[in-house]
Amino acid sequence: MTRHFLRDLDLSAAEQTLVLDRAAHMKQRPEAYAQAMRGKVLGMIFQKSSTRTRVSFEAGAIQMGGQAIFLSSRDIQIGRGEPITDTAKVLSRYLDILMIRTYKHEEVQGLASASRVPVINGLDDLLHPCQILADLQTIKENRGTLAGQTLVYVGDGNNMAHSMMLGGALAGVNVRIITPREYAPKDEIVREAQTAAKASGAKIEVCHDLGAVEGADVVYTDVWASMGQEEEQAKRVRDFSGFQVDGRLMKRAKPDAIFLHCLPAHRGEEVSAEVIDGPQSRVFDQAENRLHAQKALMTFLLENR
Repeated sequence: MTRHFLRDLDLSAAEQTLVLDRAAHMKQRPEAYAQAMRGKVLGMIFQKSSTRTRVSFEAGAIQMGGQAIFLSSRDIQIGRGEPITDTAKVLSRYLDILMIRTYKHEEVQGLASASRVPVINGLDDLLHPCQILADLQTIKENRGTLAGQTLVYVGDGNNMAHSMMLGGALAGVNVRIITPREYAPKDEIVREAQTAAKASGAKIEVCHDLGAVEGADVVYTDVWASMGQEEEQAKRVRDFSGFQVDGRLMKRAKPDAIFLHCLPAHRGEEVSAEVIDGPQSRVFDQAENRLHAQKALMTFLLENR
C-alpha cells in the first residue's frame, strides 16, 4: 500500500523521529545522499505560490540525484476543471512522487486517493505538516531535545497551529496556542492532538491570554492573514492588536528561548523587527531546515511505498 504524508499523524512517533534523525544527518553529510533519488522524478503541483516550498523541494530532489517538475494550475488541466483524481491517475504513471500545495485539504486527499505514488501535502488550508518537521528539527538543534520542550504559538489558529499541535504531540513537545477567541484552532484538531499527546506525555493547550508565554522554550508566530485571506487584512490587523511578538513579550519566555516564524513575515505586524532580526531568532535556520526535513521525508516515503 502506497504511503502518503497528508497529515502530521500519517507518521508514527517512531517514524517522525527516524525522519528527523535522517534530516539532521543529511544536513551534516549531504554527500552521503547524493544518489538517494537517482532516476526519480518529483512532480510539484502548485495552486498556491511559494518561495520556500518550491525551492526546498526542487533543490532537495536535485541534490539527491533526482529531478523535479514544477506544475502550476495554469500548466495542467486541473486549472480547466479536470478532476484531481484524473490528474493523479495520469501523473502517477509518469512520476515517482508528488507534492501538492493548495487550498482545500480535500484536494490533497483526492490526489492521494487516486495516485500510485506517494503524495506529500506541501500545505493546505487545514495543515502544514512539512513545516512542522523543519520546526522540530530546528528546536532539537537549539534545545538539544524535543520531549518536554514548551512551544508557545501566538497568532491565528490556522494550518500552522494545527500542524504544530499534531506534530508536537508526536514528539512530546508541550504546545500552547494563544489566539484571539474568534481565531481559535478547530476543536477537532485540538482533540486529535490531545489524544496523540497521551502517548508522548505532551500537553496541548489553547488559551487567549498572553501570560501563557511565561516559561516558553520556543516562541512562534505566523502572519495574521494567510494567502487567500487578503480581503480580511484590515479586520485581522484590528482583531490581532496586542498579539504582536515583540521584545517585551519575548522577555516573558525563558531567557534562552528561541523565536521561530514560518515566513514570509510582516515586520511591525505579527512580529517586531527587534525580535525577528534579533539574537534569539532562528528563522533562517528554520527555513533552511525545510530542505533537509523534506529530503528525509521524500526518501522515507520512496523506501516505504
